[in-house]
Amino acid sequence: METVEDFLAHAVALEEDSAVRFDDMADALEVHQNHEVTELFRRMAHYSRLHLAEAQKMAEGLNLPHFKPWEYKWPDAEPPETPGMDATHYLMTPHQALVMALDSEKRGQAFYADLAARNANEKIRALAAEFAEEEAEHVALLETMLAKYPEPSDDWDEDMDPPAAVD
Repeated sequence: METVEDFLAHAVALEEDSAVRFDDMADALEVHQNHEVTELFRRMAHYSRLHLAEAQKMAEGLNLPHFKPWEYKWPDAEPPETPGMDATHYLMTPHQALVMALDSEKRGQAFYADLAARNANEKIRALAAEFAEEEAEHVALLETMLAKYPEPSDDWDEDMDPPAAVD
């Protein structure tokens, strides 16, 4: 990443994708009446949108590049703060949802921290450090929340009457 515009385009994409994915997971679990986890995912989507709004405000008046999905410089194939849909389960517990959210926030924090430590552009380093600090606050919040929910038992996904899909 060479310019502040590049950085902000990445930050906007990262937070937007995170919010959409958390909303998608909340929608999927809402169908199964898993209200507690649905609410946790909605809250995470809200936090992502707050961070998105901050990045968009910083980008006001700038001409951000429009990258194709494969042109972003992510550490992996997807933005680092994107939770994996494949880890969701209709009976997942708040503990499992928080572990998933914590993992995504840690990856987002590490992405920004790496830019803050290694980018050649001083302004990008400063912005990335600010974003990494905010992500660290999210990590701390999730760790506090996680302490309130015990790990599920081994039979957490046992369902005597599982949902049926009609094709």
